[in-house]
Amino acid sequence: MYSLEGKSAVITGGGSGIGKAIATLFAKQGATVHIIELNEDAAGATIAEIAEAGVAVAHSCNVSNQQQVLEVFNKIGEIDILVNNAGIAHVGNAETTSEEDFTKVFDVNVRGAYNCLHAVIPLMKQQGKGVILNIASIAALVGITDRFAYSMSKGAIYAMTLSVARDYLAHNIRCNSISPARVHTPFVDGFIAKNYPGKESEVFEKLSKSQPIGRMGEPSEVANLALFLCADEASFITGNDYPLDGGFVKLNN
Repeated sequence: MYSLEGKSAVITGGGSGIGKAIATLFAKQGATVHIIELNEDAAGATIAEIAEAGVAVAHSCNVSNQQQVLEVFNKIGEIDILVNNAGIAHVGNAETTSEEDFTKVFDVNVRGAYNCLHAVIPLMKQQGKGVILNIASIAALVGITDRFAYSMSKGAIYAMTLSVARDYLAHNIRCNSISPARVHTPFVDGFIAKNYPGKESEVFEKLSKSQPIGRMGEPSEVANLALFLCADEASFITGNDYPLDGGFVKLNN
């Protein structure tokens, strides 16, 4: 079950964290994985790990640059699966978020996803099929303190998922999203260290306990759900968002 044998999968931000877990699992399940990554070193390390179990290729690309994205996607050619995973976070409310920071989050998280959708959909239409998975966030579903710009960006991802799913039903293109709660990645560790210096252990514990289940998620758990949604076994599923949140959205009251 859940074989991706013979399929070509593009994962943005596949050099670390959730993207790396998805790329590794997809390669293990038989897909030829194309990692779109701004950080070439991170992409190279992931490629080296995947080489033991599957086939993967790295592409250096800034997803916020449409011309770069179009060139890379057209070079890849046939794409069966796109996972829009690349993203950045930001701490701040509407008052404390600068225009520069707001634009930066928008460019990577929203424009980046749009650029990839804009590039891949014509290719999938030519093939007569395709699967798109967007990584959103529980921040698109509930209010999160001091995550104004980030919540904006993930709300856009959620809305774009529904729009794409609706618009391309006749072209056999499925589009869904996953909304994780906090997932323990190197990104999270760096984020905590940067924004809460000297309080890393305390903040990590607090963030872990904010999920009713009592811990953060693991990248592999997101990858497992991603695999199901991108596999043929999920061929009847489109236009849906899946909170992967340890009970945060429904039980945290």
